[in-house]
This record gives sequence, structure tokens and C-alpha cells, in this order.
Amino acid sequence: MKERRVRVRFAPSPTGPLHMGGVRTALYNYLFAKKHGGDFLLRIEDTDQSRYVSGAEEYIVDALNWCQMGVDEGASVGGENGPYRQSERKPIYKQYADQLVASGKAYYAFDTPEELTEMRDRMKAAGVASPQYNAVTRSGMKNSLTLPAEEVQRRLEANEKHVIRIKMPRNEDVKFEDIIRGWVSVNTNNLDDKVLFKSDGMPTYHLANVVDDYLMNISHVIRGEEWLPSAPLHVLLYLYLGWADQMPQFAHLPLILKPDGNGKLSKRDGDRLGFPVFPTNWTNPETGEKSSGYRERGYYPEAFNNMLAFLGWNPGTTQELFSMDELIEAFSLDRVGRAGAKFDFDKTNWFNQQYLRMQSGAQLAPQLKPFLKSAQLDAADNYIAQVCELMKERATFVEDILKEGRYFFEAPLSYDEKTIKKKWKDQTPEIITELRNLLDNLGSFDADSIGACFKGFLEEKGLGFGAVMPAFRVSVTGLGAGASMNEIAALLGKEEVLKRIDRALKTIKK
Repeated sequence: MKERRVRVRFAPSPTGPLHMGGVRTALYNYLFAKKHGGDFLLRIEDTDQSRYVSGAEEYIVDALNWCQMGVDEGASVGGENGPYRQSERKPIYKQYADQLVASGKAYYAFDTPEELTEMRDRMKAAGVASPQYNAVTRSGMKNSLTLPAEEVQRRLEANEKHVIRIKMPRNEDVKFEDIIRGWVSVNTNNLDDKVLFKSDGMPTYHLANVVDDYLMNISHVIRGEEWLPSAPLHVLLYLYLGWADQMPQFAHLPLILKPDGNGKLSKRDGDRLGFPVFPTNWTNPETGEKSSGYRERGYYPEAFNNMLAFLGWNPGTTQELFSMDELIEAFSLDRVGRAGAKFDFDKTNWFNQQYLRMQSGAQLAPQLKPFLKSAQLDAADNYIAQVCELMKERATFVEDILKEGRYFFEAPLSYDEKTIKKKWKDQTPEIITELRNLLDNLGSFDADSIGACFKGFLEEKGLGFGAVMPAFRVSVTGLGAGASMNEIAALLGKEEVLKRIDRALKTIKK
């Protein structure tokens, strides 16, 4: 038998911003497709028009673009299997719902909302904890299984509101093999007669996603574990529609858990603990509520993807930093675990720090320039690059280079009080004046020369490092700690260093 081409889809609903759990699902689909030379599709599942949020689809597309997941077919790029929005595929689904009714696998149900509520209340009163419309209760409801055929026809011709429900068989085991979880078996007595086609003429997710996956020749359905309870229904729909030989392989991904491991990670957890749960900024068009994203917080997409990849998957090696090509090469669904993965925000920052450090000062310089402009600061490109090279080991975000090294671009206007109180002694002005004069006499003002001058001064005076360096640093930078003072002084240049020392000596009072 000819091997089937790998085709996967990411199929979010445009009901709001894309949660990082959704991005991870997209990432695993993308990695799997590219690993096997296949196609990655973006399908917008907007069958529930009541929950549609303006701007959400554009947000999803923008987020995937930022995460560098190129879509082969989909709502954003088109393709020969379109349209890729389910709302635009509305005429397609009715024929399959009708086919299920004609074959006796589904039926019309005319129950009103009030009658459904009455049924549930009646079942609860009888001690049923979770009342369902199923093989037992349907016999007492208004549907094409209980009403005379002519009555059903009359109601249909009168355009009476109705839905189409699957006719779930009694006491049958539905089995399928999940790539991550192994064999799954569910008895149909535990399943209800789900609505497949709604009274507004739209299919539900269950029918639409199966039909679309079949028509788009999807080979693997890789999705969150919240869809695992629906999988038996989807398996039955493939069987009932005669598509058993085209059924995709299923893989249900583990949850992303709160940092303490207690439950699924939510937006509220991010708000409470101070980290984003969305890839990019989002503003709710209805309420105006703003939610922060990783992009605007200064994270690199490579770091974000690397962090997400490890939330549920491990490469089986000690390697932690992967480019997208390396992730594609290493990724395997066999190494995705079943248990939920705890989100670690500190580890996310570590990933970003590593990706920042991998870049040269010249690469970081243009990234820093917008922050300098906002602070009304500027310098030559080569100088900015040198600052970035020196400071990158102390930064997690590009913005940190300016936060920690503002003194590279303007002289300090104040001096660290803690350092002054602890290290600025009565004899300090005299010591710093002597050091200043030695620095002034240096022919070459490079880091090595400055270091040798400083070391020789300490030896000559019999002074300890702590008696001079903190005062030297605070005089030049205004801070009590930082990068190598030899490097800092060399970069600032002799004239600027001497000017700052002179000002400090006049300004700092014990």
C-alpha cells in the first residue's frame, strides 16, 4: 500500500487570543509535518458564530508568523483545498449530515430548550448526576426515532427548528490507537447523542472537523488532550461515513500545567504570577482589556519556541538549545509524554538569555537603538555594538543592556547610596584623585593598560581591591556593581572617565 503523505492541521477557533497551549499544539504539528516532508495547514474553526471575536483570526495568523511557523495551506495563504474558514464551507456539511440520517446513524431532534431543561431536571431528581441525551433518554423526547414518519416530514416541511444528533449505539466498545497514549477504548454507554448539525444551519465542531479533515486529506490529528473524550465520536463518524480507510492517526497532547503543577495553566495564572500566557499583545475589542505577550516583552521567537517544545517533549539528549531546523530534525511524537508539563517561567527567561548571548554586539546594536531613541539617547553604531558585546552576558532582554548600562550613553546624575555609605571613606577622595592622575598619564587607554595601572596602584599603596574599586566604579558609572571596570573605562575613553571622576569628587559627600 502506498505510504500516505503527511498532512496536519492547526485548527483554532477565533474566540480570542491564542493561548500558549494552542501555540504549542501548532508547533508540534509544524515540527511533525516538516520532519516528514509534509504539509502544515491553518484552518479557522468558526462554526460557533456566537463566540466569534473580531480580530482573533488576524491575531492567530500574526502569532504564527512571529513564531516562524510557515503555513503551507490555510486561511492566511489559500490553497487548493479551501476555503479554510468553516463558516465559508457551510454548504458542504449538510449533505454528510443527511447521509448519516439516511443510513440510520443519526436522527432529527425537535426538542425545545425548555423540554431539554425539563428532561435534565427530571433525570437529576431521579439521582442521575450528569443527565444526557442518549440511548436511554431519547426514547422519551421529540425526535425522528419517536415521532411518526409523517409527523417528522410535516415538521421538516414547516421549517420547524431542529438539530441532527448522532444515534450512539448501545454497549459497543470504540477503540483506536493514540500515538502518545496507546490503545484507547470507550464504551458507547458512556457517550451521549451529540448534536452534529445545529438549528442555525451550521455544523458543530464534531461533524465539521471530521468532514474537513477527510476532504483536506489530513493524515494525523495532533491536538490537546481536552479533545480525547470526543475522539470516540470522531472515530464513529469516520466509520459511519464510510471513510475508515482514510481515518487519520490521533495524538492527544498533555496539558501545560501551572508552575506548581496544580491544574491547567490559565490567563489568570499569568496575571497573578506576572508572566504572559499569550505569544503577542492582545486587546479585547469589546472590553478594552489588555493582555501582554511574549513578543512585546522582549522575548525572541526562537526562545519562545524552544521553551514550548520542551513542555511535553524531550529529545532524549542533554541538548537544550535548538534552532527551528534542529527541532524539526529531533522532534518525534514518540518522545511526547502523557503527563502534564509544568510551566517554568524562570526557564523561559533562561532560554531568552541564551539566545541573546548567542548574538554578536553588531547583531544586538540595531535591536537596542529603538530603546535608545525612546530614552532620547544616541551614539555611533560601532560604539553601541561594543556596549552590547560587553553587556550581553548580564542581560536577559535587549532592553536590559540600556537599563544596566545607561552610563555608557550619559554620565550618572546620581550615585548608589549603599556603595557611598559603605565604601566612600574619609580617605577615598585622596585615593581616587591619585588613581585619576595615574590614568591621565596612561599612553594607551585600553582595558589591559587600565587593569595593569590599577593593579600597580594597589600594590604601591598597599590597598585592598575593596578599598578602591567600588569607589572607582561608582565615580564613573554611578552604580555599585556591573561589568569589568577596565572594559567600561576603555570603552568610555580617557577624557570621559576623567571628567566623570572629577565631577564625582566634587559631588559625592559622605
